[in-house]
Amino acid sequence: MPVRSVSVAVPVPGLPALTYRVPAHLDIPEPGTRVLVPVGTRQVTGFVVPAAGTVASASNQQPATSNLRDVVEILDPSPLLPREIVDLALWTADYYLAGPGEALATAMPPQSAVFTKRVAQLTEAGEANHLQVGLRKQALDLLREHGTLTIESLARRLDSPQGKGAVDGLVRDGLIAMTQPLAGRRDAFRTVARVRLTALGDDPQLTRAKRQGELLELLRGAPDGFTARELDARGIGWDVAKRLAASGLAAIDQVQLERDPFNGDGPTRPPFRALTDEQAAAVDTLTGLLDAKTFATALLHGVTGSGKTEVYLRLAARALDQRRRVLILVPEIALTPAAAAIFRGAFGDRVAIQHSALSDGERHDQWHRIRRGDVDVVVGTRSAVFAPLPDVGLIVVDEEHDGSFKQDESPRYHGRDVAVVRARNAGALIVLGSATPALETFENARQGRYRLVTMARRVMDRALAAVQVVDMQEEFAERGPDIVLSRPLEEALTAHIARGEQAVVLLNRRGFATLMFCRQCGHTLECPNCSLSLTIHKGTRRARCHYCNHAMPLPDKCVKCGGAFMEQSGFGTERVEAEIRALLPEARITRVDRDTVRRRGAITGLLAAMAARKIDVLVGTQMIAKGHDFPAVTLVGVVSADVGLGMPDFRAGERTFQLLTQVSGRAGRGDKPGIAIVQTLFPKHYSIQHATRQDYGSFFEDEMTFRRAMRYPPAASLINVIVRGPSAGDAMDLAGDLARRVRQAPSPGIKVLGPAPAPLARIKGEHRAQFFIKGTNRARMRDALRAAVDDRADARRRISIDVDPLSVL
Repeated sequence: MPVRSVSVAVPVPGLPALTYRVPAHLDIPEPGTRVLVPVGTRQVTGFVVPAAGTVASASNQQPATSNLRDVVEILDPSPLLPREIVDLALWTADYYLAGPGEALATAMPPQSAVFTKRVAQLTEAGEANHLQVGLRKQALDLLREHGTLTIESLARRLDSPQGKGAVDGLVRDGLIAMTQPLAGRRDAFRTVARVRLTALGDDPQLTRAKRQGELLELLRGAPDGFTARELDARGIGWDVAKRLAASGLAAIDQVQLERDPFNGDGPTRPPFRALTDEQAAAVDTLTGLLDAKTFATALLHGVTGSGKTEVYLRLAARALDQRRRVLILVPEIALTPAAAAIFRGAFGDRVAIQHSALSDGERHDQWHRIRRGDVDVVVGTRSAVFAPLPDVGLIVVDEEHDGSFKQDESPRYHGRDVAVVRARNAGALIVLGSATPALETFENARQGRYRLVTMARRVMDRALAAVQVVDMQEEFAERGPDIVLSRPLEEALTAHIARGEQAVVLLNRRGFATLMFCRQCGHTLECPNCSLSLTIHKGTRRARCHYCNHAMPLPDKCVKCGGAFMEQSGFGTERVEAEIRALLPEARITRVDRDTVRRRGAITGLLAAMAARKIDVLVGTQMIAKGHDFPAVTLVGVVSADVGLGMPDFRAGERTFQLLTQVSGRAGRGDKPGIAIVQTLFPKHYSIQHATRQDYGSFFEDEMTFRRAMRYPPAASLINVIVRGPSAGDAMDLAGDLARRVRQAPSPGIKVLGPAPAPLARIKGEHRAQFFIKGTNRARMRDALRAAVDDRADARRRISIDVDPLSVL
């Protein structure tokens, strides 16, 4: 008799789907169902997936074998993940060479996993043992103090690379016992007790004590009942409800409360704005594609301020008229509330949002609203591409060029490209919108794979901002090397703020200074975990690593020679803010970067204050450069426009052009014309020259000449492989072995470059080596790399794979 088995994807990096036996007392679960299964010594939540080569339920596909482990529990009565989302996640895992469980976990709401924790506690022998020294003694002392600790917490508190080994040794010696209690939840719905009237209590002739009588009267007029908080507001305690329930006159139930990320604010319904001729032509073209109800991809190439959002609204209305649903993806969390407000204003409260700045509970409840079909439009960031939205007819990816759509941890998927696959699977129209399209996207449009729709003029024919380029070499020669703000930018800031206008100043680097060094011996303050200098943050008087978050107080003396002359060099947004405050002491100046918007909702509040003209000058990193519409901003300043050009990354020129074009587009969006002042050491660089004219076509041609010559994307496909190790030699040895295996694969047209030390040679204490795979056939490239990694499964956790990388650092 064949074994009743299922394929289960578990959220373990790089691990393929595993086969489990389904005990006779359990029904065979369908794909998309969560199950509790053993992996190693733990139990984790996995997802049932179709067995390899099947398109239906994986019930009896595996051969009988005696070493299959059993499914412990089925967590869902029916599949929680819709089949189309399961298929999309599995495609993502395959394309980006990730574990299927990792991709499926990305599609789930927070707080939806059950798992076992490994918890340590002292045994009697451990309690009696007082002769241990070193890490073993520290571990025993920690358990005496805390009673129980998870293995991970115990090892972390020991704060040593040998901590885990010491804990394992204590377990082997019988001084520590291990237990594995279940943790996590099947769901994270919030419930509250509510009292309601029973049939017995619904008798006006009943006589009760005063308070009980008052509550009965209230309940007769409230079929849904009351919570304790609602009763307290009416001066009635919950104990009165309990007494009524004890007598059978009322019942107390637990009901779900949905957490509202909109804070109860109801949508307004302003009319749609009148379309310009260009907008109307774009809507007509795209509506034709939408009405065909077949898969199509369109690039909406509109200059900054051309009104792409209004086109999206018209298309969304058309899709809803066809009883199909709409998915809107935006790159930044900061843009999500504004986009959601626009769509809620047009389509009411059947709009949901999905992004990581929501609380876990809000994200959970929004996800389940979408899953139940209570939503017609979803607005979200990258991960919203996996939202369980049925009957999708339109997908919009706004600012499709933006690097935020690429995830920097496994699975390293690109939200735009996964969205194209989702649209293909659903037979939907996908619109990719940008003033500065990614080269891959524009090349697809040029080759006819995407429909190109162009909007070359701003709404109301407002002029693009005039751009002035300042050569900082001349400024340094005249005023010294420490100048942050050029004279033209200082003069413009003074004049525009005096006229009551607003300004935006961009520097895509945070902190006050980029390094601190000793003038006596030259020693630089560096991160002990990463091959980087620490960034100086004057406000907190700390030096911090922006990769591993290591921080230390600013030293008064050199930690190497004791010298008292510590110098700072370079600058970030904190220094720019200080310079502008000194220049304009009466102005209202606010800084927006990761250091100032850590608190939930902070960036939304700052941008709202800017829109309300409560801020005169907004200083920030790239998060202020795109998507925002501030009509009173007439001046944009760009400090160190070339900050990214020196990076060893083939996309440096593209990113510089996009950032300068986007931030210049923030100026002059109202009735007054705008100006952008761009400070640079390389005023003749083609990316800066073309950005000043917002000339995407010329930039594309120049950049593609470089890409074709070097065979970089989109002229070829690329996979970036990073290998980590405890030493540089270990990392290079493993990278060399993998590269050799790929070179030996029987796959023509594949070229391997490297290995070599990565540009960031050490991150978080691990040394890094790197090699690249180039070619024109992604499937062959992935197959060759997959085979090489499978041969070195022992080292899988040390290997990071990035298919179609946006960064090669």
